[in-house]
Amino acid sequence: MKKPALILTVLSLLALSSPSMAQTETINLWPEGKVPNFKKSDVEEKSVTDAQGILRISGVTVPTIAAYIAPKEKATGAAVMICPGGGYGILAASHEGSDFAKWFNDRGISAFVLKYRLPNEKAMEHQHEVPLMDAMQGMKLIRQNASKWGIDANKIGVMGFSAGGHLAATLSTHYNMGAKASPDGKPNFSILIYPVISFQPVISHGGSRDNLLGPEKSEELIKYYSNELQVSDQTPPAFLVHAMDDTGVPVENSIQYYLALKSKKIPAEMHLYPKGGHGYGMRTEGKGSLANWPEAMAGWLYSAGYMKK
Repeated sequence: MKKPALILTVLSLLALSSPSMAQTETINLWPEGKVPNFKKSDVEEKSVTDAQGILRISGVTVPTIAAYIAPKEKATGAAVMICPGGGYGILAASHEGSDFAKWFNDRGISAFVLKYRLPNEKAMEHQHEVPLMDAMQGMKLIRQNASKWGIDANKIGVMGFSAGGHLAATLSTHYNMGAKASPDGKPNFSILIYPVISFQPVISHGGSRDNLLGPEKSEELIKYYSNELQVSDQTPPAFLVHAMDDTGVPVENSIQYYLALKSKKIPAEMHLYPKGGHGYGMRTEGKGSLANWPEAMAGWLYSAGYMKK
């Protein structure tokens, strides 16, 4: 089997002046011509940056991971694969992706931003399978190249926001399911920020559910992708953040996942905030105590041995 192609990126002037923020390379998840579930189509990838500086990517059919390797003098050996949100319709690739990669690098943790394929029946077979396939493959590639990047293969986690949180939770609960299942696809921990967890009607984010499942939506698949129902005693520990006034993805998503982990005696830490809404990333100005959530995450990472003070 051919190894995925490595595509070296051009370092920006900012990266040259601040090595800890350098994106070192972008890696195709799959060898050319070997992308699973691929269908030839006219779907094209597009990137748009809005007035707030938020990068949104749509039409993803060629999945990659962008590697941000922690500087050697800071590196703890830990790594995180980041899954941006966007309702399985777009990827919010900056404020739920690269911005956090830089945050992790500054704290000695290598980060990999996953550009996963967005479900589209025109461009892929069985579209609901595709994001998880890409997440599994991303985790495998990080683990298989751990020594190259100075990473401890037993300290690789997954982080996700909103629908990306659903993907991260799905990877955490389904890493041993499906055609691409492998022990190398299992994350050691998960960080879930205002995540979509459930596809059950009462608390689901309907857009994420419908975009992922598409025309194959069924009661069986709704249950399969309701991750609070799929937690086992092998599910990795989790850190969760949610605002109680989130009208996009109800807070019950995080609560139900936390309770499912608790029922299996899986270590979990959940931070609920009275105010914050949805989709904030680290942009928490005017959102009260929610501004403290990144430091709460840092404390959790430190206590788990993934970060140094």
